[in-house]
Amino acid sequence: MAKNIELFYVTSEVSPFSKTGGLADVSSALPKEIQKQGIRVNVFTPKYASIDDSKYKLQDVPNSDFQIQIGEKFLEGKLKSYQIDENLIVYFVVNDTYYNRSGLYVDPLSQADYIDNAERFIFFSKSVMEAAKRINLKPDIIHCNDWQTGLIPIYLKTIYADDEFYNKTKSVFTIHNLAYQGIFDKSEYYKIGLSWSFFSIDGFEFYDRINFMKAGIIFADKITTVSEKYAEEISSSVEYGYGLEGVLANRKTDLHGILNGVDYSIWSPSKDKYIPQRYTTRNLSKKVINKKALLQRFQLPFDENTPVIGMISRLADQKGFDILEVASDEFMQLPVQLVVLGVGEQKFQNFLEKLRYHYPDKVGIYIGFSEELAHLIEAGSDMFLMPSRYEPCGLNQLYSLKYGTVPIVRATGGLDDSIEQFKSETQTGTGFKFYEYSKDALLNTVRNALEIFRDKGLWQKIMINGMKQDFSWRASAKKYVKLYKTLMK
Repeated sequence: MAKNIELFYVTSEVSPFSKTGGLADVSSALPKEIQKQGIRVNVFTPKYASIDDSKYKLQDVPNSDFQIQIGEKFLEGKLKSYQIDENLIVYFVVNDTYYNRSGLYVDPLSQADYIDNAERFIFFSKSVMEAAKRINLKPDIIHCNDWQTGLIPIYLKTIYADDEFYNKTKSVFTIHNLAYQGIFDKSEYYKIGLSWSFFSIDGFEFYDRINFMKAGIIFADKITTVSEKYAEEISSSVEYGYGLEGVLANRKTDLHGILNGVDYSIWSPSKDKYIPQRYTTRNLSKKVINKKALLQRFQLPFDENTPVIGMISRLADQKGFDILEVASDEFMQLPVQLVVLGVGEQKFQNFLEKLRYHYPDKVGIYIGFSEELAHLIEAGSDMFLMPSRYEPCGLNQLYSLKYGTVPIVRATGGLDDSIEQFKSETQTGTGFKFYEYSKDALLNTVRNALEIFRDKGLWQKIMINGMKQDFSWRASAKKYVKLYKTLMK
């Protein structure tokens, strides 16, 4: 047990308090597993307007008031806290100017990023450092997540380098999605509070703009990302590196791919509180009750022999909706029904609306997000489609395995790492994969899955193969703890 490590886990969102995507789920589940291994974990996150003090019984943290300078401005802040376990506390950074808004990063009315996002996350990064000193909470390791926390590693090596409080503190920086880098105009640079010597090719500078993600990658002691395949892709390919492939290649010895896990206390058909019928590998026939409920929810006709293909996704090119759109006419001629839950680009919302209009008995869509419906889609679908252009890790294919909902994925990033191609002759494997990013590859793989679906015995074999997989957070947490211990040496 690594009892002596004091860890700060710094994240811009954490479920159930705030969520726009998978980062929130990771930030909720991973710290819980890490603290089970004897490490004291302190999660730091902004206190957004959506976080209800009374609902969570948040406590004011005594003597936590601090002041942060951003450019010419001085702003006040303080901490509130929520204790999850003896060794696990969530600290909320309070500042109404920056966080008392209806969205996390994007204005829901204009659908545009908040114009002061650079300031908001400069403030957040500095606040973690200053507030910890105020309450005398000294970290051994600060684990930062995505661009919103990318400044902390460079602050540790500059402003706080000679500060006795932080002079032994190490940093880990996790890339959850390299496409989102925190890029801002260089006119914002003075607000960061560092000399212009760091606005260079070896620092923040990125095509004459500021890049928070790049700073995090360059200055962190160790870098992780959310699957081994994605670590390889982003450090060796222009397609996946988004302009930072060279920077990552330079840090390759410090870059580690650690696959995300699943919180099976929430995502398991044997204990799922959202689904009408719970089930296990021993009573798989009960899964069909969820299929009926799902089709009823979307007002679609039920046919046991017609597979339902589920999708839960951001509606974006990255997620493969462009090739699905091109393939849609041929796709809809196949004996399938499609249900989609998601929100995103207007062009793909329009595409799905049109598809439902033309195929009212075959297509169900829900624009938005619903936790309950997400669970019902996982439990009620026969197959789950993720044709992503790139996918750092992906969580829904892992949920699908546990629910006996067979994944059909493009072999990229975590999708390739976590899904094994099913082979009829050996009856091994957990899903279906295609490699080329094209409509033909997608359609051929769906046709292959449909052929095997007709053989009920074979299909049940692939379902059970998936349900027996263990992608719990325990294994991933052990890898993070090993990394922390390496840094402590």
